[in-house]
Amino acid sequence: MSEKNYLSGWGYRTVIITALTAAVGYLCFYIWGGRQGVSEAIAKVGVAGLAAAMALAFANYSIRFLRWQMYFSALDQNLPSWPSFKIYLAGFALTTTPGRAGEGLRAVLFKRLAVPYPKSFAAYFSERLSDLFAITLLTLSGLTLYSHANGFILFGFGLTLAGAALLLQRELILRAVKFVPKNFRRTIQLAGHLGDMLLEAQRCNTPKIFIVAALLGIFACTLEAAAFYYILGWIGADLPISFAIFVYSVSILAGALSFIPGGLGGVEAVMVAMLMWKGVSNADAIAATVLIRLCTLWFSVAVGVIALMNVDKPSRPA
Repeated sequence: MSEKNYLSGWGYRTVIITALTAAVGYLCFYIWGGRQGVSEAIAKVGVAGLAAAMALAFANYSIRFLRWQMYFSALDQNLPSWPSFKIYLAGFALTTTPGRAGEGLRAVLFKRLAVPYPKSFAAYFSERLSDLFAITLLTLSGLTLYSHANGFILFGFGLTLAGAALLLQRELILRAVKFVPKNFRRTIQLAGHLGDMLLEAQRCNTPKIFIVAALLGIFACTLEAAAFYYILGWIGADLPISFAIFVYSVSILAGALSFIPGGLGGVEAVMVAMLMWKGVSNADAIAATVLIRLCTLWFSVAVGVIALMNVDKPSRPA
């Protein structure tokens, strides 16, 4: 499929369809929670509160972009910052599409800057790995609030480190690539050659880069969790920031493990359930959940759509 057809046809239709579908779902979610109670809670946050939460979310995207540029630098792809930033943001337009189509869109757009597909996908894979590592650590740190969870914390931390260490084993990746039949490898068109992508991703995950990327990921995720904490406070739910970060991180992790695009449904269910378990009213729990998702997930989709509409075709410097 050509870039033009991908962007003007299927890509835009998918954005509209998924956005409308999710809007209907959120409307039902809003009605189920009790319109009056939810509306009152939203009024407490106000326009200034929403703007502050979105500002924290945008700071999250900016920090993640710095990590993305670090990956590209490790892949010998030194790109101009502004065009690269617009393309990076444009990838958020398809965050909620089935099959993570945003991944394919970003690779198509970076092709304009002469970035080979295996390198774009290597950066994307590394970003997802770093995000998963960061959100897992935040979730595990939250479990320290409960002494009976120490065993699970140690197991989860060890499993996370083992997964990261496995990616650093270049020889193991090379052997796995040789083991895969060539006719099978040729069927992987969207992501390029899987083996090549993994080898490129290995360059993005040296111990030094992995640690820096993980720290950036933790900081970026904490910013959105802080927005959640402030929203809860404005609504009137007096909860410690440590619990707010834990609820946000475990909800996002649950959504990621559900393999549902954007974690739709899974994130909301876990977030509302944990807030109500802590004593937050049904209306306030739903309002806080709706607001943080509007200020993070759906705000990112809106930013992505705007960026996608304004992506130009710059000439890459020699």
